Amino acid sequence: MRIAQIAPLWERVPPPAYGGVELVVGLLCNELVKRGHEVTLFASGDSISLAKLEWVHPRALRLDNSVKEYNIYEMLHLSRVYEKAAEFDVIHSHIGCVALPFANLVKTPTIHTLHGIFTPDNEKLYAYSRQQPFVSISDAQREARLNLNCVGTVYNGIDVSAFKFYEKPQDPPYLAFLGRVSPEKGTHLAIEIAKRSGWQLKIAGKVDVVDRLYFEQKIKPHIDGEQIQFLGEANHVQKNKLMGNAAVTLFPITWREPFGLVMVESMVSGTPVIAMNLGSTTEVIADGKTGFLCDSLEECVAAIEPATQLDRYTCRQHVIDKFSVQEMTSGYEAVYEKILAERFAHNGHSRPVRRMQFA
Repeated sequence: MRIAQIAPLWERVPPPAYGGVELVVGLLCNELVKRGHEVTLFASGDSISLAKLEWVHPRALRLDNSVKEYNIYEMLHLSRVYEKAAEFDVIHSHIGCVALPFANLVKTPTIHTLHGIFTPDNEKLYAYSRQQPFVSISDAQREARLNLNCVGTVYNGIDVSAFKFYEKPQDPPYLAFLGRVSPEKGTHLAIEIAKRSGWQLKIAGKVDVVDRLYFEQKIKPHIDGEQIQFLGEANHVQKNKLMGNAAVTLFPITWREPFGLVMVESMVSGTPVIAMNLGSTTEVIADGKTGFLCDSLEECVAAIEPATQLDRYTCRQHVIDKFSVQEMTSGYEAVYEKILAERFAHNGHSRPVRRMQFA
């Protein structure tokens, strides 16, 4: 099968440190290539992939201070993809609603993975293009009122083999928080949980420009280098070690998280997760087995000690069973086949599709 994958330009694929969508796209591309598909990745020029790489800018836009108008490069990015649309059996977009108008202009079907959330503004464009095929990354992410053509839910996957398993936490024990330092991710709540419980907290993550004031006002004053530690951005090895050595990872989100790779990365390292009961957390965490779902800070604090008693092997096996890159890729292959079969049934004819070959 000839597949185009469209990644965001903000980060390279895969990201050197924090970056959920780009990490997922990189893993998906590599696994599809290993299975015999012809994959073209449209991403920043510094991306690394087994797929053929096409780019309109030589490096991730986040790293290029000369770029002032991100949307210009996004338009060039999509123009490159859809000029070549006839070369593919299916186009898979990971960049949100901006691809929707382009997808309406070509015969090659575009599948849109909904990595983000719906807003009052982007809902208008989604509603206008509701008949295009969409894939949710959790059932909780869907909005029934928009009546989108959601053809499936495919959970994000990780390369399990790339994560070391930590049989027991470090002594003395600590809590971990990893992710974008922002109000939505609840970094300030993680600090509050640590202070109320008396546990040490180690924070790792990036601070985007839009969240700089939040960091300066709500986070930085609490960083004392002892009970509350800020480690900055963490690469793969560092975050695996940080979460694997932790007794518990905190995920005190304040928004309807569409998925939350941090939860999966923590559990595969052996560390249970305490999360707010919002968005996808009920689908990712096995409550009482791989972590706890809470409705308040008080519940989060009370869950720490029970969480330290959970079986760490169970945490890892839960990820192997549900959130591996192999499971994710098989899910997307099924979506591709479904869409192409529907196109063939509707049109009565279609370009021959190269069948899947498994390496």
